[in-house]
Amino acid sequence: MLDWPAAAACLLASLLVSSSPGLGDPAVFTPGFWDPHARPIKPDLASLHSLRFLTEDDYPPFHFAAADGALAGFDIDLTRAICEDLKLSCTIQARRFDTLVDSLKSDQGDAIIASIRMDEKSRGELDFTAPYSKNPARFVTLKSTALTDATPETLRAKYIGVLAKTAHQAFLSAFFKSSVQRPFETQKALTEALNKGEVDAIFGDGIALSFWLQGQDAHNCCAFLGGPFLDSRFFGDGVGIAVKKDNPLLRQALDYALADLSAKGVYTDLYLKYFPLGFY
Repeated sequence: MLDWPAAAACLLASLLVSSSPGLGDPAVFTPGFWDPHARPIKPDLASLHSLRFLTEDDYPPFHFAAADGALAGFDIDLTRAICEDLKLSCTIQARRFDTLVDSLKSDQGDAIIASIRMDEKSRGELDFTAPYSKNPARFVTLKSTALTDATPETLRAKYIGVLAKTAHQAFLSAFFKSSVQRPFETQKALTEALNKGEVDAIFGDGIALSFWLQGQDAHNCCAFLGGPFLDSRFFGDGVGIAVKKDNPLLRQALDYALADLSAKGVYTDLYLKYFPLGFY
């Protein structure tokens, strides 16, 4: 998981994604993970009476403990919307992230909604719904820049800041070979370099960068440049709701609910509530 700055908790995810807002574009585009022309078929839920969701409480704004101790966040509200859509009673229990999979396997819950990334290892242990969020990579630059897009050609010979030894640096090495990399060890050092004009742009996790852009540390200096990069070879297949492999009915029910919430506009409303700047 990402190492979120403390400020993130205070600022209240082929993919069908519109290009996210960049320089001079105030619109916020929302992701679409479900075919808007397909009508989801609701499975027979007669054998399902209630659902127990497991999560963790230290990953704002997706799932975290609010000031009063109650669970809050995008994933939490999405879970409640799923349960309402399926007309099922649900509980949501927080546990340490490293105990979630074992808790599910030992029947202490029915599903996990905790930003578990879908990859070869996790798919070997669990089944997943279709992705409901992804972690796009984004370029950010000063608002005063003359740059208008983020392509290998427009960024030729430009200094690009990136966190060292990350998938983002590997992506730059593969596709932006004509740019000059400036690796940094911490997110703070990376963003400060851009703020001071020491690099032409920075490249990193779109979610983390969106919260930095909204925070006081950015001093309203910067904006996204170009659109999202979602190459699964570098940035994964996204996150889905995890269930045990012997529970296809529940996975189908959750997939139905997610698609239905998207069709009704509920998913978009929740996305804009928690991510007003957007990160796609």
